[in-house]
Amino acid sequence: MSVFRDDFLWGGACAANQFEGAWDVDGKGPSVPDLCTNGSHTSPKWVTTAIRSDRLYPSHEAIDFYHHYEEDIALFAEMGFKTFRTSINWTRIFPTGMETEPNEKGLEFYDKVFDCCKKHGIEPLVTISHYELPYALVEKYNGWASRELIEFYMNYCKAIFERYKDKVKYWLTFNEINCGTMPMGAILETGTIRGFEGPTDKVPDNKQERFQALHHQFVASAEAVRYAHDHYPQFKMGCMICFITSYALTCDPADEIANQKAMQISNWFCSDMHVRGEYPSYMKRYFAENNITIRQEPEDAAILKAGTVDFYTFSYYMSNCITTHKDADDVGGNIIAGKKNPYLKASDWGWQIDPIGLRYTLNEIYDRYRIPLMVVENGLGAYDKKDADGKIHDSYRIDYLRAHIEQMAEAVKDGVDLMGYTPWGCIDLVSASTGEMAKRYGFIYVNKFDDGTGDLSREKKDSFYWYQKVIATNGEDLG
Repeated sequence: MSVFRDDFLWGGACAANQFEGAWDVDGKGPSVPDLCTNGSHTSPKWVTTAIRSDRLYPSHEAIDFYHHYEEDIALFAEMGFKTFRTSINWTRIFPTGMETEPNEKGLEFYDKVFDCCKKHGIEPLVTISHYELPYALVEKYNGWASRELIEFYMNYCKAIFERYKDKVKYWLTFNEINCGTMPMGAILETGTIRGFEGPTDKVPDNKQERFQALHHQFVASAEAVRYAHDHYPQFKMGCMICFITSYALTCDPADEIANQKAMQISNWFCSDMHVRGEYPSYMKRYFAENNITIRQEPEDAAILKAGTVDFYTFSYYMSNCITTHKDADDVGGNIIAGKKNPYLKASDWGWQIDPIGLRYTLNEIYDRYRIPLMVVENGLGAYDKKDADGKIHDSYRIDYLRAHIEQMAEAVKDGVDLMGYTPWGCIDLVSASTGEMAKRYGFIYVNKFDDGTGDLSREKKDSFYWYQKVIATNGEDLG
């Protein structure tokens, strides 16, 4: 008897800007990722203010899901997917974000994708905004720093809600919204980079602007949730958090306080806004100490309270440590780095592998909110090499995923209401953080490389057959 519920949503996750390609096809406008070059984990990608002929922009072709969606969804179905988490490219629907009428060609593409999912018995889980802000909104408004974006976002939501009301039930308002609390979020999440050109690790940081932009996103998210609940009661609306679990490095009480503060700002703040619908008490001191004043309209408090989410989703890849001591070693991480944990191993990219941390995290989140949870990103970015037989024997990926699924099962036994699991990059795609193809996550290998070459053919890795068996047994057979 499986510990996972009978209707558990096994699947996989991708993002439009990282796998669709066709960046200027059928009326699509440029988004922020379309202005991002390739990079690596040792050399940061750049963002440019215009397309430069001497640069490679990986999102322009990516793995061309736009023209391979039927083949790819058929492969997902062969694995047994119950759900597929994908996103809609805002600029396919509104090329600049400012149009009054949506682009019909863009709407038709997602009709085809969702119909194809349904044909295979796969439930779409759709992220409305996944790191693909229209670049025109950056140029004119400096992204989410301007309140005007709430209205543009709502126009976009209304168009896709009405169009796909019979095809999509599960929606996420913003991908990893808490990335906006960190400097890197200016490029990925809030688009507050007007006029900036250069490496992504040199983007100017303004905390006041950062948290004001987030406020506008909180209001936009709550407006979208409230509108959906009023007009489409069949919809389930969720949030999406990049969960960076951290531990105090030592039992020094100062480390405990430092870690508590880090967890509050980077993890809990945004989901407290989404789930509880109000600014948490601990932010008052943080804003005061950082000279941040959030400009709010009189109606905002009521909007935030009325637009709380139905379920909570998050990404989980790794954990790190926080300390007040100066002699600790640094370690890499997803969006934010930390200190090295001596009890953990790390991936090729320096991300520490911590399956037990996922059980701990699930318990902490569920204890706090008591709404259904879903792990919508998890996985191992690795260099995949073809063996002498021409196949990819990715036992390292299987080991990583198995260990995390085992800990999810423990969390369910602990009492956590877990509704699904969609490992990240179920088919190889462009890395959001580094802009490279070499950092592969997929069960399906795509012949596409960092220099832009490759015939885009798809091949199954060993992990494909392993995950197929996991789904078929509802998580019982992890061998």
